[in-house]
Amino acid sequence: MSGDRPSLVIVGAGPRGTGFLERIAANAPALYAGSELDVHLVDPYPPGAGRIWRQAQSPLLLMNSHAEDVTMFTDETVTMQGPVREGPTLHEWAGVDGRLFAERQRQGAYLRWVYEQAVAALPPGIRVHHHPRFAVRVDGPREGRQRVWLEGRAEPLTADLVVLTLGHLDAELDGEQRALASYARAHGLVHLPPDFTADSDLSPLKAGEPVLVRGFGLAFVDLMALLTEGRGGRYEGDTYVPSGREPVLYVGSRRGVPYHSKLGYGWTGERPPLPRFFGPAEVDALLARPERLDFRRDVWPLVEKELGFAHYHRLFTAHPGRTTVAWRDFEEKYAVADAASMPALVSAAVPDPADRLDLSALDRPLDGVRHASFDDLQDGLRRYIEADLTRRHDPAHSPDLAVFLGLLSVYGQLVRLGDIGPWWHGFFSHLASGPPGPRLRQMLALSRAGVLRFLGADMTVTTEDGVFRASSGTVPGAFVEARALVEARLPHPTVERTRDRLLRELHADGAAATGEGLLAVDPADGRVLDRSGRPHPRRFALGPHTDARGSGAFTRPRTGGPAFRQNDAAARAALTVLRGRSTTL
Repeated sequence: MSGDRPSLVIVGAGPRGTGFLERIAANAPALYAGSELDVHLVDPYPPGAGRIWRQAQSPLLLMNSHAEDVTMFTDETVTMQGPVREGPTLHEWAGVDGRLFAERQRQGAYLRWVYEQAVAALPPGIRVHHHPRFAVRVDGPREGRQRVWLEGRAEPLTADLVVLTLGHLDAELDGEQRALASYARAHGLVHLPPDFTADSDLSPLKAGEPVLVRGFGLAFVDLMALLTEGRGGRYEGDTYVPSGREPVLYVGSRRGVPYHSKLGYGWTGERPPLPRFFGPAEVDALLARPERLDFRRDVWPLVEKELGFAHYHRLFTAHPGRTTVAWRDFEEKYAVADAASMPALVSAAVPDPADRLDLSALDRPLDGVRHASFDDLQDGLRRYIEADLTRRHDPAHSPDLAVFLGLLSVYGQLVRLGDIGPWWHGFFSHLASGPPGPRLRQMLALSRAGVLRFLGADMTVTTEDGVFRASSGTVPGAFVEARALVEARLPHPTVERTRDRLLRELHADGAAATGEGLLAVDPADGRVLDRSGRPHPRRFALGPHTDARGSGAFTRPRTGGPAFRQNDAAARAALTVLRGRSTTL
């Protein structure tokens, strides 16, 4: 590498790093034409796919989005200064059915192609170098060139700018996990802490033995697939035929139910005009408040009203026979209703309770539900899953899809508020980012086969008599014992507990963190902030480890993707700085 050429180091070459590189390529002709630049991608995993989407993983692991809902390319709905460069969605590129839930391997191939297209689109003077290593430290003066130290390499990369697109990170165990791991070692038990399931060693989970699983989201779905079909079992229609190599999975969580099924139909007719009650003006007003925002007190009422508006707009316009008044009359009263008057307004206008939006019931369906035994719970939870599958695949309940569109709109606005705490992200995932319908039907088949057993809500795990013991609030007084426990969820790394040395040392050196432990960045362009709120002139960060994170899912076409807007702003800011550097050589 020539020390005289301007240089940019991107740490993390997965989807976010690839998206940032695509925006460099899109903006360089206008902002960096005729100049030279070395771009160094640092990631031990393949560029494009990165760790999570790498092709070297089981073909049983699927995407959680329809292939038609996955794009890496901008369109006219994205509010940004840079040029739009459209490209194919996953289903267009792969030539598959748009409603397919594709294998992650296929998505990895798509991401590799997007990366190659971005590199090919760079002007001739910009060269890309991939370093298949971990970056372990960044140092250097605020106003001078930065040094990026790589694992196993004596000399650092020197950089005019550093961009951290680290993606999902591992975390050190918290206090409870350390205690469980210590107990497991002392008593010869198996304890698998939070991890990306494809990287977990599942071999200690033995055939026929009970395994406690805490977590009922997407990590559990992956675990379920790898321990059943992955061990030779198969489905014959709605029946699971075991191989005899499966453990018996006892699964519970805070909610005690799986995430709601993906919707099994598309949109037709008029879309709700969103945003309506939670848009840019409302976010501006929240940001202008001098006091610290409390999400449930200050933000949630606006979100709840927005989601209700989406729901009832669809109900009244697409299913007017299930309402008692005209939409225009209802909308006028809905706009001025408060939390106290809303229930009476909705009850009078929407006779069937099943047509009313109850976000609390959707979020916590087992609240107040009690069963006398775990055997009774199995029947009850199978009925719940069956009802969820039926509803989510019936367009007669299309207000559910309107709420989904409302959730996407809300997420786009919430990005501007930064760190809003963990509750919203869990709520969004439970309602909008659940498994495909076929996965829930597999859960039902596994339950009937006795391979999967449900534990209920508010699951707790204790250590007694040399084993793990699980109980729940849904079946008071009952418990299940096992010699194996799996924490089926992704790690939640804070800047203090992340296993990423670079990020941890960056924080120790003065980079600011939010209350939730996210790296604080300037919302305008992603520059890393110090503890006094100053943006670093040469360090940027994008992605889920920052307080500008968006939804964990890929961007759906023509939804204005906040990640695209962030990538474009950061790329333009970076090119502007680099252009100044190139003119001084």
